[in-house]
Amino acid sequence: MSAEKPPKVKSILVSQPKPEGEKSPYFDLAKKHNLKIDFREFIHVEGIDAKDFRRDRINILDHTAIILTSRNAVDHFFRMCNEMRLTVPDTMKYFCISESTALYMQKYVVYRKRKIFHGKQKFIDMIDVIKKNKDERFLLPCSDIAKDEIADILDQHKINYTKAVLYKTVCSDLSDLADVKYDILVFFSPMGIKSLFQNFPDFVQGPTRIAAFGPTTAKAVAEANLRLDIHAPQANAPSMTMALDLYAAQVNKGK
Repeated sequence: MSAEKPPKVKSILVSQPKPEGEKSPYFDLAKKHNLKIDFREFIHVEGIDAKDFRRDRINILDHTAIILTSRNAVDHFFRMCNEMRLTVPDTMKYFCISESTALYMQKYVVYRKRKIFHGKQKFIDMIDVIKKNKDERFLLPCSDIAKDEIADILDQHKINYTKAVLYKTVCSDLSDLADVKYDILVFFSPMGIKSLFQNFPDFVQGPTRIAAFGPTTAKAVAEANLRLDIHAPQANAPSMTMALDLYAAQVNKGK
């Protein structure tokens, strides 16, 4: 006997900020399948206070180069310098994970007057440039849940660096969603799953479908004893929107 077909999908909650501008694959998805798609951050970033950072006894100006892996890292590095009333010398070198992150630095510095290097998108792409500047003393601004992968690569290549936790990832208040139901909840990190249960400790999945991006998120879904219905990336769906498109096409067809 075949399993009962899942209910049709009419509404999706994506646990990320709403895309800026009018163009997004999510908007195309909503139009294609006549879906209501809402966006809500389940987690957000908060800066570490300067007084708390001082307890780590890290002197920013002891370093000659900064490794910036995200816009959050850029924002909180310059925020911390401002709070500690530090003047960053013009000779400071910046190694950014991508060109977009490098260009984002224009918010804080005169770009053409600084020594700024960037990779393509992945941190491993930047290691050759960092190795050419091996004599620098690097500072790695990061969050409290920074991936070990970056530290492992720096250690592997014997780079002299200091890990500086300047911001933390915390669960957002979702109490206003208590009585709101969605057919699909979309997650992109284990912290999103943590936020779900921190806000709704009695959450029961029932007919709600769970979508997860990446292996660590899928693992968190399983560890929370939830049913994983949609998983990306896959060979036929490298993005979350493509995975949702395939799923909606399958369950919404026919009667």
